[in-house]
Amino acid sequence: MRIIAAAGLLASLVVSGMMASQSARADILPVPPFKGNDTGGIIAYSMATQTDARQVAVDHCARYGKVVKFLAVQAYEGGYISFACRWVPYGAADRPIRTLY
Repeated sequence: MRIIAAAGLLASLVVSGMMASQSARADILPVPPFKGNDTGGIIAYSMATQTDARQVAVDHCARYGKVVKFLAVQAYEGGYISFACRWVPYGAADRPIRTLY
């Protein structure tokens, strides 16, 4: 019984040692410059310097019948602009209009 436990311990140490020697590769998956769903999204700051980020967010939220509310801006390379898609405020006459460009 002790031999089996010792062999199991040795095998787990070998496997964990092999896994620890491998480096983490977080840079494998590319990050899209724009990502969102019906509750909001993020726009890469590098994309915001090239396009109108406000219009991108407005068009995205209008697909869901909502209006945009900007939450935060990280104004540096590698940063993001975050926004939330909110329901149309009470008393508003019409639904959001999606623009064409």
